[in-house]
Amino acid sequence: MSIIVNLDVMMAKRKISSSELAAKIDLTLANLSILKNNKAKAIRFSTLEAICKALDCQPGDILEFVDDGKTNGADDNSE
Repeated sequence: MSIIVNLDVMMAKRKISSSELAAKIDLTLANLSILKNNKAKAIRFSTLEAICKALDCQPGDILEFVDDGKTNGADDNSE
């Protein structure tokens, strides 16, 4: 299971730069970069809320669940 952060996609749609978004949500460029590059292990709801307000979007526009195939039995050889 993986959560993919599509922040860069939403930023491109809204035509906003990293530095502009970081300033709007009071986040360092380094921490914004961690989010954009899917390196983050967690995100605070307050940060997610600030991002959604700044980009006029929903959390689901930024976060995506991707099943890596291990939970559906695809790798199970028990047949």
